[in-house]
Amino acid sequence: MRTSVLVVGGGLAGTSAALFLAWRGVDVVLVEKHPGSSPHPRAVGFNARVGELLRAVGLEDELPKSRMAKGFGVRRVRAESLVGKKYDETFWTPPAQLSDIEYSPATGVGVAQDRMEPILRDKARELGADIRMSTRMLEFSQDSDGVTAVVQGDGEPYEIRADYLVAADGHRSPVREQLGITRTGRGYMHTSRSVLFRAPLQEYLKDGIGQFVIDDVGFLTTYGDGRWVLMLDEQEYTEPELRQKIFQAIGRDDVDVEIITTGRWTISASVADRFSDGRIFLAGDSAHTLPPSRGGFGANVGIEDAHNLAWKLAAVLKGESRPSLLDTYDEERRPVATLCHQQIFARNDGHNRDGEPDDAELFDNNAMHFGVLYRSAAVIGAGPELPPAQLPERWNGQPGTRAPHVWIEPGKSTLDLFQRGWVLVADHPQWEEATAGLAVRYERVERLEAFGLSAKGASLVRPDGYVAWRSADLPDDPAGALRAAFSSASAGTP
Repeated sequence: MRTSVLVVGGGLAGTSAALFLAWRGVDVVLVEKHPGSSPHPRAVGFNARVGELLRAVGLEDELPKSRMAKGFGVRRVRAESLVGKKYDETFWTPPAQLSDIEYSPATGVGVAQDRMEPILRDKARELGADIRMSTRMLEFSQDSDGVTAVVQGDGEPYEIRADYLVAADGHRSPVREQLGITRTGRGYMHTSRSVLFRAPLQEYLKDGIGQFVIDDVGFLTTYGDGRWVLMLDEQEYTEPELRQKIFQAIGRDDVDVEIITTGRWTISASVADRFSDGRIFLAGDSAHTLPPSRGGFGANVGIEDAHNLAWKLAAVLKGESRPSLLDTYDEERRPVATLCHQQIFARNDGHNRDGEPDDAELFDNNAMHFGVLYRSAAVIGAGPELPPAQLPERWNGQPGTRAPHVWIEPGKSTLDLFQRGWVLVADHPQWEEATAGLAVRYERVERLEAFGLSAKGASLVRPDGYVAWRSADLPDDPAGALRAAFSSASAGTP
């Protein structure tokens, strides 16, 4: 069979890739070796930037809002037990630095991975993605024209020929290993055991704290739906021993506890040394393994990988951009993964017990969610002197950063103007005239100061909602300036 993009792996990153590609009208097939999601979900929630991406494809109303307190991300304390004395709290954004600025029209998403994945799969299928569960890729090869994969479901093996392959096949990634792509980072750290259980403990979440480092027991957190997970040291436990550990972590033994399943987690940290090889791209855990700290960089970053790659594949496949645009996927996403790796180890916490903290600046949560900087050929004016991340109000519409959120009418954000094609934000008739003959949609926005523009300036926003270029004022030849910027940033075909 023939398809434009073959996605290998049906976890969060792979399913998101299929969703975002199908939403952009790309013919996509996804193969996943398992019949469904793991009964022991790892990701327990998603940040507001992911909420924005899902809002754009029409999923916002189907997803429960996060319980995260404003500015804190996930709050974590050290405690003698869930009901007992609380000690030190970890603030990724210290309370004194909290801002009243509203950074996003979306909120975090309060749903566990095993419930998020079916929602993404259903939406991807609704949009036309061909998702094949219980189907394993046996082998693959690539040439200058495409990728050939041999896959097998219930019947005989068969071939799929694709223009491109997205490898979202997990941290062990057979695709990455066959390509010989090495990784850099802390590497293997430790192995933990876990027990997933259900218990009526919601009353202990009223203060917004969702993670508990329990003295002499382990790490306790909630999925927000009545399920909890307790992380323990690596050893074998009988069911009575697990119940004893759970009661010890709770601080009560009169609670009705249902043990759902157990797991074994390998905690490691590494980033692939390149995110692509010819027509094959790595996304999610195959590209970066990020321990579950700071609110789940791994899952969130993987979904953002898929979003970044999807619009570029769509542009190339539709003949709008040259294949060189795909080089910017590695240029933009690998530095973000490396920054996240650094941030995880920028302080000592329950997940950094295997070594000393990195001597690195700790960035604000909102800077990591909404203020990372892309430097690539798809951005004009993001020089090496700029920091890798900072708060959006400090960027003030800087090219290479996510376009600012401003309400333009009740219920409608500037972010709702983007995602479908290239957009020129301005409030001047000469800029509107400048878009004539270009695949750029003009959007009149009055709040140009949020984009760092004068009343006569303009910003060119990419299909992923990132600013590609801006002119702070009106140049002598607006049409020529816009044409040159669009041609360069989009790698446009003649």
